[in-house]
Amino acid sequence: QTAEHQRIQAELSKRMTDTLSFTALGRSLRSLSSIQSQLGNKELADLLAYASYVFTNRYNGDVYYPAVFQSLLTASESKLTWACHNGLVMGLAYVSEDDNSVVTVSTYGEIMLHKRQGDKLQSTTLLSDKTYDFRDVYIDEDIIYAVSRSGHLVIIKNGLSRVIPMEMLENPSYITSLDNNSILLVGDRGLAVYDKQRDMIVATRELDFHITTSSRYDNMPLLFDDQGHQHLVTNINEFITSDIKVPGRVTAFASSKNTKMRAYGMSDGTIYLYDEQSDKITKLQGHLSRISKIRVNGHQLYSASYDGTMKLWNTASEKIEPMTLLSAGSWIMSFTFDRSKKYAWIGDQNGNVTEALLSVPTMVDIVSHKLKRNFTTDEWNYYIGRNVPYEKFK
Repeated sequence: QTAEHQRIQAELSKRMTDTLSFTALGRSLRSLSSIQSQLGNKELADLLAYASYVFTNRYNGDVYYPAVFQSLLTASESKLTWACHNGLVMGLAYVSEDDNSVVTVSTYGEIMLHKRQGDKLQSTTLLSDKTYDFRDVYIDEDIIYAVSRSGHLVIIKNGLSRVIPMEMLENPSYITSLDNNSILLVGDRGLAVYDKQRDMIVATRELDFHITTSSRYDNMPLLFDDQGHQHLVTNINEFITSDIKVPGRVTAFASSKNTKMRAYGMSDGTIYLYDEQSDKITKLQGHLSRISKIRVNGHQLYSASYDGTMKLWNTASEKIEPMTLLSAGSWIMSFTFDRSKKYAWIGDQNGNVTEALLSVPTMVDIVSHKLKRNFTTDEWNYYIGRNVPYEKFK
């Protein structure tokens, strides 16, 4: 019995040692992949990136660890950036049933339709008028609705645009669905309802508070004010008002029905994660300035900031650490996902539109099909190590 116990303990110790050594190997291979990529040795760089994933995944390491993820992102060549707008890209929305088509709006009065074809982006300008300052866009049944801070709602249907003035609404900045027949327009201190069937503004309401941001919760519009309150909009005349459970000014919000988590992005770059079931609040720090957008997909929290980065947080981890998915070099104003949630489209301060693949399994599939050869014996011994049995990846 003593001998058996010692054997089990020895095997456990070996597995722990193997896990630590191979996950460390996976991370070091990422750095080597990056170096070879910079030197122009793409074949070897791809092999090293794939090996980095294999050893990390095989020993239950975190494949979303920055070193591994970034090597796969580079090897799969799955981040593409195009210069499209003159102004800040404030809103993005997918065209119905087409994951390769997206509409963007800018502060320079531009509305553009983009269609990705391979690594090329075919962009069509639907409207360009500097008198408008677009802040948000919404698409319903292939009809585009764009809201301008100048006090206008622009509607584009079948390539034809028309404008509905909204003098009663001060600085409209957000647009969202209210119900099946209505769209809610949100200004600094007021609301307006556009009826899609009647094609007109049918109701307005002044507010006695200043709105800092607008989002959705429980399939209804959710407004945040500068007095520490949130307002769930059931209709334009009926709110469910409650105190915000976190300190500071909310600039972005998202929630998950499955995990019962709410994420609050703040003006100082802090993110608060609130667990509805345990009533626990976790403070997440990693961004340096204002949070512009948050999305939650299960236990994965995506955040964008004026610090120019888009980060991923695994909220199921015991210690939640950020991983930088994208560095734009300028303010990231907004982002959205395709229906599969594998790809993100990002708009930034410099008018760029970026498409980035976020799914590790999809990246791995792309890289594995790109491999043109296997490691030579000398390469394996040098990069992987003589003590690791040789294997073929192609």
